[in-house]
Amino acid sequence: MLYMMISRTRSLKIIVYFLGFYFSSVLVEGRAKSRAAILNRPSALNALTASMAARLKRLYESWEENPDIGFVLMKGNGRAFCSGVDTVALHRLLNEGKVYECKRFFETLYKFVYLQGTYLKPHVAILDGITMGCGGGISLPGMFRLVTDKTVFSHPETQLGFHPDAGASFYLSRLPGYLGEYLALTGDKLNGVEMIACGLATHYCLNARLAWIEERLGNLMNDDPAAIDSSLAQYGDLVYPDRSSILRRIDTIDKCFSHDTVEEIIDSLENEAAGAYDDWCKTVLRKMKEASPLSLKVTLRSIREGRFQSLDQCLAREYRISLAWISKSVSNDFTEGVRARLVDNDFAPKWYPASLEEVSKDMVEYYFTPLGELEPELVLPTSLREPYI
Repeated sequence: MLYMMISRTRSLKIIVYFLGFYFSSVLVEGRAKSRAAILNRPSALNALTASMAARLKRLYESWEENPDIGFVLMKGNGRAFCSGVDTVALHRLLNEGKVYECKRFFETLYKFVYLQGTYLKPHVAILDGITMGCGGGISLPGMFRLVTDKTVFSHPETQLGFHPDAGASFYLSRLPGYLGEYLALTGDKLNGVEMIACGLATHYCLNARLAWIEERLGNLMNDDPAAIDSSLAQYGDLVYPDRSSILRRIDTIDKCFSHDTVEEIIDSLENEAAGAYDDWCKTVLRKMKEASPLSLKVTLRSIREGRFQSLDQCLAREYRISLAWISKSVSNDFTEGVRARLVDNDFAPKWYPASLEEVSKDMVEYYFTPLGELEPELVLPTSLREPYI
């Protein structure tokens, strides 16, 4: 009887262990010379939570110190790589007055992005499926970025009354011409082929061949970047943007989005729309006019400053901006945008200020002002780690 009780207890512990592993939001796969972190919230499109960001940071720190691990891989479970921050969870925390928890989340996330951008070992991100918001931040700073025919990349933050963060002002500002401003202000999407063409990704393959690439990577016995590169390219494809690609409009994008203010950008788009034979300019204008006016102005300045700043400087500035948004000191647009588009789904946010004309210079300046004595700045180990990019 005692033996049966012990056996049942052990069986129960084993079941609980495997259930805990299965339902973990970040799974781990061990391979011959590597480790894989798997984002595992498929029903939420792998939206990143505070616990996921903290676990990723701990895992990556431990893997970097482990001499038996040569390189690291990250991927998502389901039809998304990562759809960005779990903004609904942040919305709930802010409504409950738990601002401190939101601050710690951003601090942890940005520190992980910096760890990713300064990682001492080769890193492979498999961006198969939806990759939005901070999904780019936790992957693009790494050495290798593999995209597929299922990849959809975007930064829709201005539609939510927020700003592209987690390093976005660094990598978007370094895209050809003014493509970064265009993507940040409109929230428009890029597919995998376009990400290759503009330099956001390093390798491309069909989704149907991913299993072959992962098997090849899993069998590697060294951490030579050349060997990893060869494995990623083994089943790759040579691809070019099709005729409908947004990249075919780069001249128009540069012409319109090179202006110094959001108002001038909109005026330029309206002039282009007046003489255009298609509705592209009108669609872009509609997207921008649906966004938070304050978010548009803050985002444009953030991307422009990012052109001349290092990764750590961009993250420090983005941290200030994010804390200003969640403080609601100037505007409630972040919680209002999430409410309208993700909680109540009425798609009718009441922005404040309601128009670009009502957004003052002082309002925008507040988001870029250094934090006070009672609110420490984001501290990154810049003296110990230099960015890979």
